[in-house]
Amino acid sequence: MKIFSESHKTVFVVDHCPYMAESCRQHVEFDMLVKNRTQGIIPLAPISKSLWTCSVESSMEYCRIMYDIFPFKKLVNFIVSDSGAHVLNSWTQEDQNLQELMAALAAVGPPNPRADPECCSILHGLVAAVETLCKITEYQHEARTLLMENAERVGNRGRIICITNAKSDSHVRMLEDCVQETIHEHNKLAANSDHLMQIQKCELVLIHTYPVGEDSLVSDRPKKELSPVLTSEVHSVRAGRHLATKLNILVQQHFDLASTTITNIPMKEEQHANTSANYDVELLHHKDAHVDFLKSGDTHLGGSSREGPFKETITLKWCTPRTNNIGSIIQRLSGSKVISHMLSSHGGEIFLHVLSSSRSILEDPPSISEGCGGRVTDYRITDFGEFMRENRLTPFLDPRYKIDGSLEIPLERAKDQLEKHTRYWPMIISQTTIFNMQAVVPLASVIVKESLTEEDVLNCQKTIYNLVDMERKNDPLPISTVGTRGKGPKRDEQYRIMWNELETLVRAHINNSEKHQRVLECLMACRSKPPEEEERKKRGRKREDKEDKSEKAVKDYEQEKPWQDSERLKGILERGKEELAEAEIIKDSPDSPEPPNKKPLVEMDETPQVEKSKGPVSLLSLWSNRINTANSRKHQEFAGRLNSVNNRAELYQHLKEENGCVLFILEIDFVNCLYSCIIHYLMETTENGKASRQ
Repeated sequence: MKIFSESHKTVFVVDHCPYMAESCRQHVEFDMLVKNRTQGIIPLAPISKSLWTCSVESSMEYCRIMYDIFPFKKLVNFIVSDSGAHVLNSWTQEDQNLQELMAALAAVGPPNPRADPECCSILHGLVAAVETLCKITEYQHEARTLLMENAERVGNRGRIICITNAKSDSHVRMLEDCVQETIHEHNKLAANSDHLMQIQKCELVLIHTYPVGEDSLVSDRPKKELSPVLTSEVHSVRAGRHLATKLNILVQQHFDLASTTITNIPMKEEQHANTSANYDVELLHHKDAHVDFLKSGDTHLGGSSREGPFKETITLKWCTPRTNNIGSIIQRLSGSKVISHMLSSHGGEIFLHVLSSSRSILEDPPSISEGCGGRVTDYRITDFGEFMRENRLTPFLDPRYKIDGSLEIPLERAKDQLEKHTRYWPMIISQTTIFNMQAVVPLASVIVKESLTEEDVLNCQKTIYNLVDMERKNDPLPISTVGTRGKGPKRDEQYRIMWNELETLVRAHINNSEKHQRVLECLMACRSKPPEEEERKKRGRKREDKEDKSEKAVKDYEQEKPWQDSERLKGILERGKEELAEAEIIKDSPDSPEPPNKKPLVEMDETPQVEKSKGPVSLLSLWSNRINTANSRKHQEFAGRLNSVNNRAELYQHLKEENGCVLFILEIDFVNCLYSCIIHYLMETTENGKASRQ
């Protein structure tokens, strides 16, 4: 069916009753532009428009926008209603212009405020509007002529816009009921006529307008379906500029229009020829012009339209042109500026052109690193070339039939095959494991088929068993380590990733046939390992962790051991020299006083000990502690160590009591004991020397 939308026919019904002559009470200053006013002259009083004038101006602006954007196939019929219905034009293309409508409205004139309101009604105009919608337009007649015997397939839809001053909500419901009954009656008449068409869908837009400052007696109501043929919506709007704004919004909704506002356009004024002021201009156009902006997300949407916050507009900023016939406009993009539009004159008319801000087809093709995923360089280019070779289109001469006997369409079959091959197809090498393994090729190449043979199922099962054998042997997998630190995942983690990806591939084609289900069952059976196998893997993971920690601890110890040994030997030699020098002083000066007690200078153990590493204890440390504990139990503990205080013991206490010799408080260590024996020997030699001289 060739359907003419509701926008094909629009009928305006404007109330011409006496109450429409009432003032809208929105004052306009008449002589506000006169600055050099002579003193003593009384200024003219402000004027205000009537409800009729506001309605006519708003409806004419609606028609002007429609005629400018859609000069053909969008038709308007104007009806004035008072004591009767006055149809001002017809559906012919010759009557579709503002000049004809304005001339007809001028002939009607303003409403007579002294006329009898009881004789006037908006119902006359609504009945005439329904009758007008049933009439055939030139375009509908042309479509019916082309279809000939199937003329009934041409649709008939329309819209009625009624501007009136309703009394209440019940009055509005009465108007809706009148339109519904009239459509029902005229559809019966049109069914038996060759010159009329039945109304299949009608939109009724009731606009209640009232003076500024008064309270509205009618409530707004969104679009509501009154019957399968009729839908209705109610708008309660104040007269004046508010009514003009409402009609401007409705024309955008009815004809799928969008708004673009150009700001800061410099214009010269007649009163100030030497200067220019900046103005904002709003343009209405088809909504498709904003599709590219909405996709790119670079629009600057907001309620900056002149009509207030009820309209959204894309705001552009004017840029002074560099030539005489071209003007450029800069689009606001969150702080940045991009030349997005251009004004140009064609045949005496100015056109606003949208400039492409994307890459031109004349430029070099983009680098593969400039894809949607960022600077990606590891695309599966070779695999994609093979994929294209496998899915080339070829001539299809002999017809083929499906299982159900219907004819198979080659194009649909090609789309179906392409969909199967791309259900799971990673684009990047680092995002896949199985497609980097030669062992998985037999399964991956046949699992995408619509049906599998027994041989295909056996090959898939063999592939799965080979992967199980690889896991048992702990063979390495081609896991990508791009962007990871260290050695990457453990071996069992690598196989877990591989099995998950393989399961994803098989499940993507599980609904192809029952044999695909058998392949999945084999895969799941091989993935579910026995408990002893899981326990063996856990022990293997623990052993690998311990070996890694032991290797790290030994490496740290070997790096620190040479430095520690050299430092300890250097300290021992220096302390030995100092003590020998003190012994010589004691020998050469027998009358010298006893030296004070000195703190031990030599550490207890010369054997370098492995310092405790921060973090977990290594296997080497655990073993060393165990050996040291076992050896300590095999000998009797040194008495001095048992009686020591803070690991220090005093040697030769009886000598201090008898001979008053100076004792050295040293750490209990083998080397310290050796030094103590040497010093004791030197002291005895000194005593013997004193006795012989005496």
